[in-house]
Amino acid sequence: MTEPLVSRMRAFGTTIFAEMSALAVQTGSINLGQGFPDTDGPAAMLDRAIHAIGAGANQYPPGPGMPELRRAVSDHRAEHYGLAYDPDREVLVTVGATEAVAASVLALCEPGDEVIAFEPYYDSYAASIALAQARLVAVTLRPVAGRFTFDPAELRAAVTPRTRAILVNSPHNPTGTVFTREELTVIAELCRERDLVAITDEVYEHLTFDGVEHVPMATLPGMRERTVMISSAGKTFSVTGWKTGWVCAPAPLVRAVQTVKQFLTFTASAPWQLAVAYGLRQEMGWVSALRAGLQDKRDRLMEGLSAAGFEVLRPSGTYFVQTDIRPLGFADGLELTRRLPELAGVVAIPTQVFYDHAERGRHFVRFAFCKKDEVIDEAVTRLKRLSGS
Repeated sequence: MTEPLVSRMRAFGTTIFAEMSALAVQTGSINLGQGFPDTDGPAAMLDRAIHAIGAGANQYPPGPGMPELRRAVSDHRAEHYGLAYDPDREVLVTVGATEAVAASVLALCEPGDEVIAFEPYYDSYAASIALAQARLVAVTLRPVAGRFTFDPAELRAAVTPRTRAILVNSPHNPTGTVFTREELTVIAELCRERDLVAITDEVYEHLTFDGVEHVPMATLPGMRERTVMISSAGKTFSVTGWKTGWVCAPAPLVRAVQTVKQFLTFTASAPWQLAVAYGLRQEMGWVSALRAGLQDKRDRLMEGLSAAGFEVLRPSGTYFVQTDIRPLGFADGLELTRRLPELAGVVAIPTQVFYDHAERGRHFVRFAFCKKDEVIDEAVTRLKRLSGS
């Protein structure tokens, strides 16, 4: 039999997260690769899910999502960002943000269309664009003054008559950059000038540090009507396994995304949806404490990585720290991370796999700090073996 997988998906195979997490299990290494917390979310919210199961919320919820969650999302957008979304027409519940991105790209892009994304990019973006038979056009984020950013001229040059959308992830995984209002304004102006849709992945919206502000693209002038705003409960409430996300957008865009989404998963997770609705209304204080705790963990890991000999770039958000491995005498992040369990008993993620232009990220390795302090400390102790410190 010839290769059964369609040609446009053959480049993807097993995700780097699955590969590295399996390597951590096989070698007994500390996993600072995949971004999932090792502690649970707010207890009262977890109890709400248990109660919902006991109360019989175990059948198909409505296709657009439970009304309670759609109203809670709408109220949350209004309270935090001053954005008004009709919960019945402009909010759609999805199986996590990953499905929301995929459904949005499939709904809005024809074969041959182009979607701009900032590299390094979360790996599902390229797969979703390939599924739509569209083309990803990568604009590179480069370190400038200690943070990753883009060249506005390079972004503008990437737009062609085939460009349909710009996929914006801020706070940005895997670099930890939080785009400034000025950076977002550059993107917004281009969207308005060239009649482009902005698909915004904002799953780390509440996990920013040092007082850095998260600015939703939809709040900028002229952008609400052309932005598909995506977020989820997973990172906000440390329940990544619940896979409960949402889309907020004008009704025509939501209808388009839902038309595709209904044939991907139709619907899911009624108990989790009810619990997340409670969380959005009652547990944002818990989220504030989570953010402060994560900032401390970020600083703890950064200090340790610096002491171990890495050059560390300071993230303003997310779960992740980017490091330059060249001061330790290494040049290839993929090679190093595959050897790291043997060398130090730690698993990390090579950043180069998130680039179209892999050579631009070859010397970066990503570490996750959403772990218990004692796990971070033990990982740092092990990583110091690399420099003999």
